[in-house]
Amino acid sequence: MKLYFAPMTCSLSPHIVLRELGLPFELIRVNNQTKRTADGHDFRHINPKGYVAALLLDNGEVLTEAPAILQFLADQAPGNALAPSAGTWERVRLQEHLNFISSEIHGASAPLFDAQIPETVKTIFRQKLCKRLDYLSGALADQDYLMGSFGVADAYLFTVLSWLPTFNIDIADWPALDSYMQRIGARPAVLSAIAAEAATQPV
Repeated sequence: MKLYFAPMTCSLSPHIVLRELGLPFELIRVNNQTKRTADGHDFRHINPKGYVAALLLDNGEVLTEAPAILQFLADQAPGNALAPSAGTWERVRLQEHLNFISSEIHGASAPLFDAQIPETVKTIFRQKLCKRLDYLSGALADQDYLMGSFGVADAYLFTVLSWLPTFNIDIADWPALDSYMQRIGARPAVLSAIAAEAATQPV
């Protein structure tokens, strides 16, 4: 498998999961501006959507969108603790978490990255995002991870919450989330994924 990634994007989440599961893969950096890949291709030929993450499978299929990639990867190692089995009620709960992260945290963050959006408008998006953080803080007040033990949803949430300093949002205002980020950030797979991405050369 080949994982196409760019630093500071949601592609860190499948990268973490690949390392958590010990699955073999090749890491390929993408320039988000030029859409060139480190191995010399036009990324838009790999993913016409033009954004990471993208997972190129050994059979030539390409899978995009973090929630789909994360579940696919977990299913490649049956019996692992990162995702409940397909078809179970617990798997539906996982999908609920992934959809919330995708729409309410990841999606809500997108306008805050856009330099063309006026600060007055960004303030509205920032306030909405903070309300979602209030919810997450309550959900994690009495448990270490979203589903009790570390799983693919946590890899995704850790990734998108790591963007908060860029938006001038201090996660220390939510002690439960601050502890959550520190706990996940200390995991060996997370540390190795971040280090591996930092060690790649810009495209």
